[in-house]
Amino acid sequence: MENVLLVVHVLIVLALIVSVLMQRSEGGALGMGGGGGSGGGGFLTGRGTANLLTRTTAILAVCFFVTSIISTILANRQSTGGSVFDSVGQPKIEEGVPAGGSGDTPASGGGGILDDLQKGRRSLPSVPSGR
Repeated sequence: MENVLLVVHVLIVLALIVSVLMQRSEGGALGMGGGGGSGGGGFLTGRGTANLLTRTTAILAVCFFVTSIISTILANRQSTGGSVFDSVGQPKIEEGVPAGGSGDTPASGGGGILDDLQKGRRSLPSVPSGR
């Protein structure tokens, strides 16, 4: 299902890019809408083509947002739940390491460099004066 939706989404994106590039810009540099067309807004006159491209762009934009929202909903349904931020600050559980740890990892409840710095046990190395 997701693969079909992804292919449809990519096709919509490509069609949206083409429809935007075909529209007449302010300076008329990229416009492919034909001549000036002083007529009354027929189907393929300058004004009619602009209206058709504008409507096509709007419809493709709506389809783009709909497929984006549907793909987000499908992705959330298949997730295991929770957030990345739920695991921040939790100790890493490694296979083969006992629950107490080796004593020098922060997960074991002490012995980390932050604990040493807070207790003042570890001082900064002295820098030779060079004289």
